[in-house]
Amino acid sequence: MENLLSVPIKDDIYFIGTNDRKTELFEGMWPLPKGVAYNSYVLKGDKNILFDLVRVNTIDDYIQKIHEIIGENEKIDYIVINHMEPDHTSSIKSILDIYPDAKLVTNKKAVAMLKNFYEVTDNIIEVKEGETIELGNRKLTFYMTPMVHWPESMVAYEEATKTLFSQDIFGGFGTLDGGIFDDQIEYDSNYLEETTRYFINIVGKYATQALKALNKLEGLDIELICPDHGPIWRKNPQKIIDIYTSLAKQETIEGCVVIFGSMYGNTETMAEAVARGLSEGGIKNVKVRDITKTSYSYLLSDIWRYKGVILGSCSYDNNLFPPMNYLLTEVSHQRMKNNYWGIFGSYSWSGGALKNLKKYMEDGKYNVLDTQLEIQGAANSEELKQLIDFGKEMAAKILAKED
Repeated sequence: MENLLSVPIKDDIYFIGTNDRKTELFEGMWPLPKGVAYNSYVLKGDKNILFDLVRVNTIDDYIQKIHEIIGENEKIDYIVINHMEPDHTSSIKSILDIYPDAKLVTNKKAVAMLKNFYEVTDNIIEVKEGETIELGNRKLTFYMTPMVHWPESMVAYEEATKTLFSQDIFGGFGTLDGGIFDDQIEYDSNYLEETTRYFINIVGKYATQALKALNKLEGLDIELICPDHGPIWRKNPQKIIDIYTSLAKQETIEGCVVIFGSMYGNTETMAEAVARGLSEGGIKNVKVRDITKTSYSYLLSDIWRYKGVILGSCSYDNNLFPPMNYLLTEVSHQRMKNNYWGIFGSYSWSGGALKNLKKYMEDGKYNVLDTQLEIQGAANSEELKQLIDFGKEMAAKILAKED
């Protein structure tokens, strides 16, 4: 049968993933302006093996693709479940209705989740760390990758084709629009930012565990990476490995993000002055973000990637502006490091913003600039000059060579 919906990958491995352009927020939190792909794969052979599933809202398209590969009269013998998150397993009951004899291959922690999520308890093959099993004429080796980014996460490796089925590792936001391979797309312009944001939003707080997982996979001879989201890597799999390794280490780039919270525009004017100082100080990569209009998804991504971070908040009831307060809570969860921080505050009749920003920096032992400005009302000419100098001070810190 001609492949019209599915895509042949290599040696009877087929891509049968689906695109989701309707869901607006991933996990109910993270914006999907470019949608998201749910990747799934079939290995044909003596036994037909399904790797991970798709979100149930795309099930009709998915089933058509399975039928295209194996026909309507053949069966799926095994379903490998690398990761239990519902964007990869919510269709499991629908698939088991069609293939009731399929055996589920997964690990101990996922077994409990199968019961708790879907009341599935039968036909389960439990695999352990480093275990190799034969499924028909295929041999698969499994490696546990706990907390990347769920506790049951694992990857599967087929040595014969040197293929890594990597679940969420090496994934990213964005639908696959025609091309599914790294050599069919303009990755840097169309996917790199969404991959970066995906890692930081979804995996970032578990960066240490992610680095351990990457180190564990270092010894494998990998020619093909098949993740659960984003493009398949066949030409240059080392590229996505390097990107993920850099993100896991939080290797920052030369630049600065200025994030401000302003009710009536005065704090915004202060942020503009700081940005001017950054530019005059030699920083070419400067972003100014309004916290009331920018999703935390992008703010967290900027903070993770930029060497310099400057937070400016108006005071609100003797405290931080509430959106800024929430951002700091999320930053704490992400365990940010490798940044230089700057803070400034504004107030009308009683302070609160700068005092709380200082406390946050002290409690988190962040590397914060000594200059910490607090301005009442609208900044006057002298205060604007101080803000510009403050931006220059951060620029000098960013551009200075490490000792």
